[in-house]
Amino acid sequence: MQWKDDFAHNQRITDMKQSFQDNVCIVTWKWPEGIQFVYVYGFEADAEIAPDQRDLQSMRLFTREEYKANRGYRARLDTIGRYAFRVYACERADGRMVVFKQQDEENIIRFSTGKARIWYSIKYGRAFFSKRKPVRIELNSEVYVAKEALCYVKKEGAFPLNKDDGTAYPFIHDVNPGRNTLPEIEINKNDQIKLFFTDGKKYGEIYELIPE
Repeated sequence: MQWKDDFAHNQRITDMKQSFQDNVCIVTWKWPEGIQFVYVYGFEADAEIAPDQRDLQSMRLFTREEYKANRGYRARLDTIGRYAFRVYACERADGRMVVFKQQDEENIIRFSTGKARIWYSIKYGRAFFSKRKPVRIELNSEVYVAKEALCYVKKEGAFPLNKDDGTAYPFIHDVNPGRNTLPEIEINKNDQIKLFFTDGKKYGEIYELIPE
């Protein structure tokens, strides 16, 4: 296989679309005239590897005949979060595949495969003769979650409305699949705590926080 930087504008892949049918992802695109082969590269949306550094096994050679027979490119995805496919037109020359290195927004489709659920509970201990009370946070996650994704926010007198509505504290440990219990903390008697994503737009597309 050989990458080719210089190719005609009408040899580009365009009009990428994606849908789900019975848990199978279907990707379609507009084929350039005369092109009979493409390479399909699937990857987590924020982890694309540059073409020159990419393992050939990470891409699949796909023919126009297969596309017609299957009415698109079909893949069963066992992942949760943001995913993407990039499609490259290619042609056979001198016994090997020459792949047109198209790196724009026309030959890529990004989408969500669904949200992983994170259930959580916040339990307050009693503090009859103290100005402070113990707090225990427990989480039950469907998947591994990096500690950078979550924080808890403390506010005096009321529950915080968002991660900026109080004092935010980062998680110090990653969250593993299954039940996780954070180290017990102490807060002032009138304080309340709630969990939030550190970046709601980024992590809210991947995970769902659900109070138990």
